[in-house]
Amino acid sequence: MNLVQLLAANLAAYIAVAFMLGLLVGSFTNVVALRLPRRMQWQWRQQCAELLEQSPPDGVKPPDLVFQRSRCTHCGHGIRPWENIPILSFVFLRGRCSKCGKRISWQYPTVELVCGILTAAVAWRFGFSIQAAAAMVFSWAAIALAVIDIREQLLPDDITLPLLWLGLLLSVKHVFTSPQDAIIGATAGYLSLWLIYHLFRLLTKKEGMGYGDFKLFAAIGAWFGWQFLVPTILLSAVAGAVVGMTQIMMAGRDRSEPIPFGPYLAAAGWVAMMWGRQILDAYWRFAGF
Repeated sequence: MNLVQLLAANLAAYIAVAFMLGLLVGSFTNVVALRLPRRMQWQWRQQCAELLEQSPPDGVKPPDLVFQRSRCTHCGHGIRPWENIPILSFVFLRGRCSKCGKRISWQYPTVELVCGILTAAVAWRFGFSIQAAAAMVFSWAAIALAVIDIREQLLPDDITLPLLWLGLLLSVKHVFTSPQDAIIGATAGYLSLWLIYHLFRLLTKKEGMGYGDFKLFAAIGAWFGWQFLVPTILLSAVAGAVVGMTQIMMAGRDRSEPIPFGPYLAAAGWVAMMWGRQILDAYWRFAGF
């Protein structure tokens, strides 16, 4: 019996391997969350200088996402392989850089652990299937987008657009929904938030969300169909309101400070992926249909 057959036949082993895979992907997700926005900002500055026919701005090009070594953000110490083991290295180093002794952000083990848990949950929910493989990819992209939006209030096209196209491609094989429902879902997802954005701006002269939110919602519609858009937006809105009010009352957050909406959309999309049919049935019963 080879490894694939073993994992297909043994659910516990499959979930354990999925958890470890999620930890590794979580480590890479931290790299993406840190480097991708920096690379995008560097490219924007280069493009602006070119359009204005100015000299390129000073500064070293940020490292790429794959091939360049990770370094301590404080002292630049190159992270050695044994210092880059998900979760364990953070514990063994007691949360500090081995060279300068400065604290390592809790973001790193948190993202790794969340990624591991969600990947294992997907393996448990969908079993050894193409749905599970696709759901893992969606989970990893959702986590990366949530972390970047929390840090930078940005949802990069480099992630949202491939996620959208992948959802449409998967619909050809009816992995989660049909092509018709995926196309309608992508269109309705984008246009609904686009209309809300412009109506809000017309009434208040303020911008309530960004175009990245439109693209992420369109991607969710492409992956799971138009039927899941209303439950997803309701879940994300309720979660965002609860968390925002809690931060205002408990942590003294300024009411005028913008709250990124992407993490709530990503979380609601993941919940819809895992238990969407049950949520949708409950929603229609509640709505009286």
